[in-house]
Amino acid sequence: MIPSLKEDCSQCAALCCLALSIDRSEHFAIDKPAGVPCPNLDGHHCKIHRWLRVEGFSGCTVYSCGGAGQRVTQELFAGQSWRDDPALTVPMMEAFRGMRAIQDRLAILIAAQENLPLDAQDQATVSEMIGWLLPDAVDFDVVRFFPGSVREGEIDLFLPGLRRYVQR
Repeated sequence: MIPSLKEDCSQCAALCCLALSIDRSEHFAIDKPAGVPCPNLDGHHCKIHRWLRVEGFSGCTVYSCGGAGQRVTQELFAGQSWRDDPALTVPMMEAFRGMRAIQDRLAILIAAQENLPLDAQDQATVSEMIGWLLPDAVDFDVVRFFPGSVREGEIDLFLPGLRRYVQR
């Protein structure tokens, strides 16, 4: 089953609000290091969600994890949260980093499969690579170590070759 490539915050443990660092700018009203929960969090919900732009957090309104947050929370941690068990903080952050990389590549591979007139060999390669990234094929270690892995490298080497299918 292909996982959603769209975020579902109701199925996540606010991983973006924990794992990502933010720098004070026109898009963020504060500096926040990775690993420190956003001060606007109330449990797993944003206290100022309805007023993010007004409060100086327009960057939050346009961010998408591409479904990585809910995959980590639900698939890898069975709905558990770093809020309930602080020992999960670092593992969930590591998994979120890896799952974002997985979801980014999965989105590109699916778009290629659905929208490009791939020849049989490239179609088979895309299908195989998609299979590498599906829920049944990944566990915590696969996700955590995906950035910089052989599989990530193979995908990243393959994708530029698909340019030949794009009309200019």
